[in-house]
Parts: sequence; C-alpha cells; structure tokens
Amino acid sequence: MPSIIKKFKNIFKSDSKNSTKKVVATPATIEVKSPVANVSDATQTSSAASHPENTHVNHTFAALAKSDSQLAGLANHRYTKVVSAERVNAAKAALEVNGFKVHLVNGRGEAFETLKGLIPAGASVNNAHSTTLEEIGFITYLKGETEWNNVHAQILAEKDFAKQGELRRTIGSTVDYYLTSMSAVTEDGKLAHADLSGSKVGGVAFGAGNVIVVAGTNKIVKDEDEAWKRTNEFALAAESARARDAYGVPASAIVNYEVIRKANPFNPNRIQVVLVNDALGF
Repeated sequence: MPSIIKKFKNIFKSDSKNSTKKVVATPATIEVKSPVANVSDATQTSSAASHPENTHVNHTFAALAKSDSQLAGLANHRYTKVVSAERVNAAKAALEVNGFKVHLVNGRGEAFETLKGLIPAGASVNNAHSTTLEEIGFITYLKGETEWNNVHAQILAEKDFAKQGELRRTIGSTVDYYLTSMSAVTEDGKLAHADLSGSKVGGVAFGAGNVIVVAGTNKIVKDEDEAWKRTNEFALAAESARARDAYGVPASAIVNYEVIRKANPFNPNRIQVVLVNDALGF
C-alpha cells in the first residue's frame, strides 16, 4: 500500500499548467422541445425524504474550508450558494434543448431516491469520486448490498496500482451506468468537469452506456467561460484541499478538462442530469 501512495504522490509533481488537455464534446445539434419547468414544480413533500448518512463529512466543502487554511478564503464564496429559481429554470430548459434529460429535485433525500430509481436491477455501476454523491448518501448506499454490480468496489479491491489502473480503463469506463457530478452547469445548457487521470472524462464522454450527473444548483454559472473559471479557481482549490487530507499530496491538478455541449446525436438519452436545488459538492 505505501508504494501505491508513493506512486500517487508522484502524479501531483507535474506542472498542471503545462499538461492540461481541454476536450470539448460537440456533436450535432439536437433540439428537444420541452416546457420550461419551474423550481416550484419539484415535489414539495420530497424535501423531507431521507437518505443514507454521509460517511465522508470531513470532505464536504464547509469542513475543508475550516480544516485547510489554503481554502479558508473561499469559505463564503458565491459558488457555495444556490442560485435563483430563474437561473435554475433557465439552465434546466437549456439542458433539455441540448438533448439532456433533466430531473429537477428539491433536496438530498429526493436526489438519492431519484438516482436510485434511474438504475435498473442487474446493471453494472461505477462512479467517479464525487463529494456530491457522498453528501446525498449514495456512496454509503453503494457500499452495502444493492441490486447492482458495483464495479467501483471491484476496482478498489485490487491493491496493485498498475492493475487497478487497467481496471479503471477497461471495466471502469464501460459500465452500464457511470455516476458523477460536474464542476459547472451553464445557463445555456452545457456540462463541464475535469480530472487528473482521464478515467472520469473518458467514461462520461463515450465509454459508459449511460451517465447520470448529480449536481447542486450552486454549480450553475452563466456560460462556458465562467464554467472554466469555476472549475479552475474554485473546484480545483477545494479538490486540492481534499487531496491534501486524503492522500498527503500538496495539491490536485487539472490534466483533462471536458465540456459537453450537447447530447450524443446517436444516443440522445445517454446522459441524464439530476439537478438538486441545494448546495452540494464543489
């Protein structure tokens, strides 16, 4: 295990400014005519819905901002706040026009139940690291007995670093359902995210049969330019704080950056978005 951590630490020594790859997925335009839903249309009674406990409370943004002095200055940043109902409705409508199926929900309990209901029994499932998925209790739920094939657990069970990486590339990227969040969702209906190894952007862009994105409305930004700003200046800072605590490394890095502008024209239902009217993740 120490050798694995040592190899992992070496990854962070590279200069992320010189190694960032921006990958933009831009298939042909597909218009999906659907009415603009209002935030108030989300089921009001669901706000009290329960969800499993988050067992990673030390890695929420609020906790990291308190424990990591390098993140403290962003503790009350506007990106930690939910946006207005008007902006939520604009983002939802634009995502649907761009071909994504959107589920607008009120809170964490409803997000958990919605996500659980979208995955059929017997499906293979993998997830990127996601503080959002932790906060709605879904990672805790996955660690128990479920009706799915938890590929992420199989990958983590492999302790050889090289073999684990190969599993991430093969079975990890080609599951039936890949679960993740985004660092930004734009008001004109685009999804933006980043990673270090490429396993996340690869699975989302093409590898997985289906992708379900769960994102809090604190991640809604104006446009693609602000999506990069939020990812590079805010999300990276928070992820670096998490990496310092979890792995003992100085910082994380953006090696791959992906913007998904529209749904795949050959499989327009592949990516679904669960948009949560709550501040989640970073």
